[in-house]
Amino acid sequence: QEQLQESGPGLVKPSQTLSLTCTVSGGSITTGYFAWNWIRQPPGKGLEWMGLITYDGSTYYSPSLKSRTSISRDTSKNQFSLQLISVTPEDTAVYYCARGIRPPAHMPPDSYGLDDWGKGALDTVSS
Repeated sequence: QEQLQESGPGLVKPSQTLSLTCTVSGGSITTGYFAWNWIRQPPGKGLEWMGLITYDGSTYYSPSLKSRTSISRDTSKNQFSLQLISVTPEDTAVYYCARGIRPPAHMPPDSYGLDDWGKGALDTVSS
């Protein structure tokens, strides 16, 4: 089973861009028909799905975050990354990467079949 590990800056100033990377070990992000998700949990709140990139490079985003979110991958490093632009203190959260499956046809973009998670990384937006 793969292991997922998030890495990020820890602290970002308002209006800047938050960049996070998930390193996957024990398996390739380009095989297995999997989808690689970003999910966050603000302090005291529930989980919020942000988006994903599939094994073949397709991306899906949460409609509420789509205008500020970009997900990409580096297959040579077996990593996928999240960029969130124009951050505010409301973007302070624990950010998780997780493995799932591609959204089924005719289903809304969301996380499906999550079965493996990273431990999470706290990123704080503050001046």
